[in-house]
Amino acid sequence: MSIKGKAYIAGIYEHPLREGTGKTVPQLHAEVAKGALEDAGLHKNDIDAYYCAGDVPGMGGINQAEYMGLKLRQIDSTETGGSSYVLHVRHAAQAIAAGHCKVALITLAGRPRADAKENYSVRPGGGAPADYGFEAPFRPSIVNMYAMVAKRHMHEFGTTSAQLAWVKVAASHHAQHNPHALLRDVVTVEDVLNSPVVSDPLHRLDCCVMTDGGGAIIMVAPEIAKSLKRPRIRVLGAGEAPKHLNGGKVDLTYSGAIWSGADAFAEAGVKPSDIKYASIYDSFTITVVVTLEDLGFCAKGKGGAFVADGNLISGVGKLPFNTDGGGLCNNHPSDRGGITKVIEAVRQVRGEAHPKVQVPNCNLVLAHGTGGLLGSRMGSATVIMDREDA
Repeated sequence: MSIKGKAYIAGIYEHPLREGTGKTVPQLHAEVAKGALEDAGLHKNDIDAYYCAGDVPGMGGINQAEYMGLKLRQIDSTETGGSSYVLHVRHAAQAIAAGHCKVALITLAGRPRADAKENYSVRPGGGAPADYGFEAPFRPSIVNMYAMVAKRHMHEFGTTSAQLAWVKVAASHHAQHNPHALLRDVVTVEDVLNSPVVSDPLHRLDCCVMTDGGGAIIMVAPEIAKSLKRPRIRVLGAGEAPKHLNGGKVDLTYSGAIWSGADAFAEAGVKPSDIKYASIYDSFTITVVVTLEDLGFCAKGKGGAFVADGNLISGVGKLPFNTDGGGLCNNHPSDRGGITKVIEAVRQVRGEAHPKVQVPNCNLVLAHGTGGLLGSRMGSATVIMDREDA
């Protein structure tokens, strides 16, 4: 079933919290839900579907639905890491198109920064995943897995650390205009290269921030979108795909975006050159470079040169990206930030981004989420949106 034009994003909200204790994760979920409802002009009782992921404590969305007092016809707690919330936009659009619900709420919340300072963590139960016994003895870390991808990209295509640094430079140019961004200082390529190496070849400034907070999205059926006094933001196309180690036949040069992006573009009936703005998951600078290639914004192996030409900077380049500062500078809540990619893309297509970074005539946007580890198993999700009355 095609979802093109059959579901709309009516409300968005990004929690202003970046660091601090005193709020529980369920409370943060409820606060972002309230903010998105107010943005849409809807009431809690209008919600009949709820979508969340592994950041919700307890039994998936059921516990959070009880906490918020929701009466639901549809619930989905699919977990694909940071790509979950982009994937949920697709799932909610499919449910709305099929008539299973009319008003869907998607939330993300977490406090990893506060938990890290309190030396507190929660590990999910249910036993270790199938890959654990093979990989755990080598003690891989998240940054190691992305550093392997960066090193391979450099070996295969001649990509340089200076080229990767341009992704951070672009993000910082945008973050300076975001009062809520955790890091607001503009940085240079030299600043990135002079920051400590965390896992060769990635430097500290090649890595995303870790923040508390969250975000929420309200999606609605066409008849409800038309009744609201809000811009009508249509979902035109979406795709999702996992990528894994394929039984040991590993190729670190590409991500699942080659499949999720192709499906999204095909359903939307547009091509990469039509996109005016892109929200790209930026857990690390290499994540952006590989994703841009796989989505078709530049040829494979040319991502380093593409970003080094300043193409990601609003007002300068061909493809402004992450104009809120992204995960590299602004916000990466609950160890995942996919929902913020959709939120900023909606701001752009509404014309509500900061005036210094608002893309002119921004009538077609893309948001992409990456979950898991780029160097092993991962989930990819892509969504393309436009403004119906643009």
